[in-house]
Amino acid sequence: MGEVPKFGGEVSRRQFLYGSAALAGSSVLGLSGCGKTAKSPAVGLAPALPFYDAYQPLVPIRVHTDRIFRITVCLRPFRAQGPRMEAEKIGDKTVVYNYGHGGSGWSLSWGCADVVTKMAMEAAQGAREIAVIGAGALGLTAATILQRAGAKVTVYAKERAPYTRSSRATGSWTPSSRIALSSAMGPDFATKWESMARTSFAYYQSFLGTPGAPIEWTDRYSLWDEERKPGERRASSVPQIHDFAHLDDRIADLVPKQEVMPPGSTPFPTKYVARTSSMSFNVAGYSRQLTSDILLAGGTFVDREFHSPQDFASLPEKVIVVCTGYGSRALFNDDSIVPVRGQIAWLIPQEGAQYGLNYNGLNMLARRDGIVMQYSKGGEDEGWNDTNEAPDRAYAEQGINVLAELYSRMQAKMKP
Repeated sequence: MGEVPKFGGEVSRRQFLYGSAALAGSSVLGLSGCGKTAKSPAVGLAPALPFYDAYQPLVPIRVHTDRIFRITVCLRPFRAQGPRMEAEKIGDKTVVYNYGHGGSGWSLSWGCADVVTKMAMEAAQGAREIAVIGAGALGLTAATILQRAGAKVTVYAKERAPYTRSSRATGSWTPSSRIALSSAMGPDFATKWESMARTSFAYYQSFLGTPGAPIEWTDRYSLWDEERKPGERRASSVPQIHDFAHLDDRIADLVPKQEVMPPGSTPFPTKYVARTSSMSFNVAGYSRQLTSDILLAGGTFVDREFHSPQDFASLPEKVIVVCTGYGSRALFNDDSIVPVRGQIAWLIPQEGAQYGLNYNGLNMLARRDGIVMQYSKGGEDEGWNDTNEAPDRAYAEQGINVLAELYSRMQAKMKP
């Protein structure tokens, strides 16, 4: 695949970065006189934005394929009925399960940790020593909450960040992403999910403003040309088979509503532009901070691989919290876990670029630890039951070309 086209010249980049906003919601970049006036979309727009709500110029992403510094693949551990969170006896051990969170592992981790900590502490019957297996998103947060509850924690893990599958996440607040199938989840699952999501959300706010910005709020823009309402999911060109549960309406009060931007108020060339804000996880720094916090609180990490539940017998702890993600499929011979493959191309981070774009199958999130480019032509079904973890460079470059195509449309719009 050839070189991705460059975006604009010096003038276009300056317009994109430094265009000044007039008061009372007039065109931010002065684009209204650069071409035909856009017609008001049928979805019903708000009047011109007030000055305090105007579009803020963004740093354009340098969309060159040679800026890819890695391509990662993650197998999301999906269970149709939702995560497995229960306790059972295996020999003289009590095993507390905490796996199968699909694409919601980071987002739900604190709420899930709170649930399994209560189970583990009850099973421990006053004993302080508790084992956690796995050092990904679920393992690190479970260990942290267990320590706060008074446990002495040892984390056993085959891999630690940055080598865990959790380290390959998009890093966005998505608590209902592939969390269950609507047709398979139990009658009380939505209520339990909401409780875990709200608990996680509250925990995440405590990280705001801390050194290294492990968690931060960033603006997100959804861009589209076809007729649909704000927040409505983009129709996939591939027929969708699975009825993934979408539960975000239950916690809609936690995040700003998506607002459709008035025509001409942004440099984006699509018929519709909607903006909201959401949490971003800078996973590299966040994982490091969680690990450091566990060590500072007296926790221990032990390199260890488990091949079957019988291996738990050799552990000194009587209570074991298992947070092994997709690895649980082999460890417990659990065929209820279905892998859902997802690939990310990572571009070199850019100073001042902390925002997200969703356009034509591409989900781009500019984080401090890398610019995440996740491309999908197959909708939510893409990657279903695909165990291939080999990176696909050509597919990654297709995603980058989608952003380059958007920039080409923007450049054409900016021309006088």
